[in-house]
Amino acid sequence: MTDTELLRSKIEEKGLKLNSIASQLGLTYYALSLKISNKSEFKAEEIQKLCTILSINSLREKENIFFKQ
Repeated sequence: MTDTELLRSKIEEKGLKLNSIASQLGLTYYALSLKISNKSEFKAEEIQKLCTILSINSLREKENIFFKQ
């Protein structure tokens, strides 16, 4: 499960817009919104690309955001 608040905070911290991120991931804005709000799951490739876009280099931070218990 994705930690929506942490992910949105990271996106805001980087000053990025969801439309831009969705485009880079090859998704629509709507599809990305569904994934962020846990109504659809991120694929492994999307998580990897998103980590690159958001400069998430720490395994712990990646786990905290994308694999919330």
